[in-house]
Amino acid sequence: MLLVRRVVQRTSHRRSFSASHTHLSHKKGLVLGVFEKEGEEAGLHLTEAATGFDQTVSGKLSELLTISGPALKKGRSRIFYGVHTDFPCVAVVGLGKSNAGVCGAENWDTGKENIRTAVSAGCRLLQDLEVNHVEVDGCGDAQSAAEGAALGLFHYDQLKSKKKTKVTTQLHGSADSVGWEKGVLYAEGQNLARMLMEAPANHITPTVFASIIEEKLAGHSGRVTIKKRSQGWIEEQQMGAFLSVSKGSEEPPVFLELHYNGAPESTEAPLLLVGKGITFDTGGISLKPSASMDAMRADMGGAATVCSSIVTAAALKLPVNIIGLAPLCENMPSGKATKPGDVVTAKNGKTIQVDNTDAEGRLVLADALCYGHTFNPRAIVNVATLTGAMDVALGSAATGVFTNSDWLWEQLQKASVVTGDRVWRMPLFQHYTRQVTDCQLADLNNVGKYSRSGGACTAAAFLREFVTAPHWAHLDIAGVMSNKDEVPYLRKGMSGRPTRTLVEFAAGLAHHG
Repeated sequence: MLLVRRVVQRTSHRRSFSASHTHLSHKKGLVLGVFEKEGEEAGLHLTEAATGFDQTVSGKLSELLTISGPALKKGRSRIFYGVHTDFPCVAVVGLGKSNAGVCGAENWDTGKENIRTAVSAGCRLLQDLEVNHVEVDGCGDAQSAAEGAALGLFHYDQLKSKKKTKVTTQLHGSADSVGWEKGVLYAEGQNLARMLMEAPANHITPTVFASIIEEKLAGHSGRVTIKKRSQGWIEEQQMGAFLSVSKGSEEPPVFLELHYNGAPESTEAPLLLVGKGITFDTGGISLKPSASMDAMRADMGGAATVCSSIVTAAALKLPVNIIGLAPLCENMPSGKATKPGDVVTAKNGKTIQVDNTDAEGRLVLADALCYGHTFNPRAIVNVATLTGAMDVALGSAATGVFTNSDWLWEQLQKASVVTGDRVWRMPLFQHYTRQVTDCQLADLNNVGKYSRSGGACTAAAFLREFVTAPHWAHLDIAGVMSNKDEVPYLRKGMSGRPTRTLVEFAAGLAHHG
């Protein structure tokens, strides 16, 4: 798949100072919100929490906001010192219009996105000042505020000797602690996926990946069953497509199987999530260019988001049954590796001519999808950093969704509007199917006969050949794998998208069927 470009993210803010500058020895800060004024509205439009704080300091905050410059625009921030003895520094952030809501043109809730963006900017500003505890204004939507804070503060620096200040956050001036805690769990799920994707491949092998997920789920053993399947089991299952990818590496493959049983009825049909788990992708014998190949440590983004969403579902105690499957391996060149033109046999007996060993994700998913059908799931969603063509088509704006089910598409799209991590429906025409079934040596070819044309669509058509379920969706997340500066509340690096959308989707199934 196409390698990812990276640019440094910049967050714009303005700093303002009160007359009494207090030293930040307490290391405690506060983030408050202010909306844009509507029409001829007089004075400042502070949030409820900001209004309460302003009253405790006898209007000092509103006075400083008025004299420090023009009204704060959406996403901008200012910092004030010495306003309150409990908070040596206060960051005020612009939330945009107070009546912002779901925008049909943008396919998200603009109000929620504004809160995430603003709160993340304020928290980062205080983190840069080495403030280690921040209270956050719920801004009328405590879940979105919590997501903005936790997502905005995440930074992968585990392997650096010099680390950013670790910041703890809590809700300020709001009774919606339930929404706040929910937002924290949603964000922590995405941050887990970001950590797995960002960490170097020699630290996250298939075996280590499986162990990390097992550790994260250890506290939910009453509802979760974990099975780490070995190469011997994979061979017994006759997963020839998966094995054709793994055999070039010295690292043994692992087929990770997670069962979360949250539904009141244990016999309720599960939601099946399948994630591509290539912990490093060189392309195999069809070797990738060396430039930016390091980004292929995140080619297990599908497995990372799927497993992280199940960890989050367990933490939320969602009343739904979920099964997660993650075929984990490396795609490496060696004397044992699959060669272009080789023919392999998938679990369902279909033969595949492997003309490009860098189109390996669809091979590991094919066997996982076949195996997943044995659980008679209510719906199947597979997630994969599958094709560079998806990045070319949609960039980082949205995850591409290929599905045979209008109902399933509606559920995914509805969830993405809430989370702001958008999805966009792509075609599954027979036009593309013919391009992978017209094959010289086998039943299927792992690349389309017209090579690059419609590459994301022919990859989806290939996967469809291993699906018999009426409700299946393939999410190609190659375009959203990393963040440069497009999503302002995510720092530069691997994004962990669309974990929150998967969680919201599962929650929707749990509560509404």
